[in-house]
Amino acid sequence: MIAVYDFSQDDEEWSAARCGIPTASNFGKILTTKGARSKQRQDYLYKLAGEAVSKRTDASYYNDAMRRGHEIEPLARSFAEMKLGAEILTPGIVYPDERKLYACSPDGLLSGKNEGLEIKSPELTAAVKYLDKGTVPTTYVPQVQGSLMITGFERWWFLSYAPGLKPLLIPVGRNENLIRLYREAVEEFCAELAALINRIS
Repeated sequence: MIAVYDFSQDDEEWSAARCGIPTASNFGKILTTKGARSKQRQDYLYKLAGEAVSKRTDASYYNDAMRRGHEIEPLARSFAEMKLGAEILTPGIVYPDERKLYACSPDGLLSGKNEGLEIKSPELTAAVKYLDKGTVPTTYVPQVQGSLMITGFERWWFLSYAPGLKPLLIPVGRNENLIRLYREAVEEFCAELAALINRIS
């Protein structure tokens, strides 16, 4: 694992580091949690090839949910530090190895532990739904298991934090079968991506 702390998430350097490579937050666009190819896979392949060749990303989309997340995340991280009893480090990006073919951008890595943290700041309806079900929403499973795959860590914490509601903090262990499927799918995707970049360059 290679964790980079030279820049913060959302900096220009962070955007450049992620440009043209698949990231854990988008692994669901490559493979579904049921092991099937995602319908978004081809378009995601084209998008990343375009980024890699042009050295730029499309204009970023910034909505109210993202704005709320950026405002609430420091509060959520402080809550997690208190509950988990560990300093939470915030790398700009994490690669699995020196090839740097794919990456994740964790909301936190627990200092001195092989554990990471994913923070979500959902709107009220979704936050109540998460609390009621008490499990990691399916839509975030690829991101969490992908982060475990990339870091090699044993545990990832999922935190749903919405002001006025009880926070939901869930420990997530490694799903080795799903991690194996994602590793194979992402490696195959990266090979196809390299070939496509070569064709259009």
